[in-house]
Amino acid sequence: MPVGAIIFLGTVLVVFSVLDLIMLISLLTPGDERSQLIVWKASAFTLLAMVGTDILNVAENVVRGQAMSENPFIRLEVTAIIYFAALLFYKRKLGG
Repeated sequence: MPVGAIIFLGTVLVVFSVLDLIMLISLLTPGDERSQLIVWKASAFTLLAMVGTDILNVAENVVRGQAMSENPFIRLEVTAIIYFAALLFYKRKLGG
């Protein structure tokens, strides 16, 4: 494997690990009512997005007649990215 690819994949792994940690820390830290509202809205949006993608994935696999297979690592990273983006959006919108 080329050195550039190894560096790129290492960087991606570090960035996604940081996003996972931010997600866990923001869910576990208590805060005032506004910060709890921000985390609640970001969590609800993330859950809605992930359930929506699952429904689309199942429907696509049923229509195509394929087996349902999914990589849990990729699912975790997509969840972390959506949660992080929603958290930033609601912090900006609600003034957190």
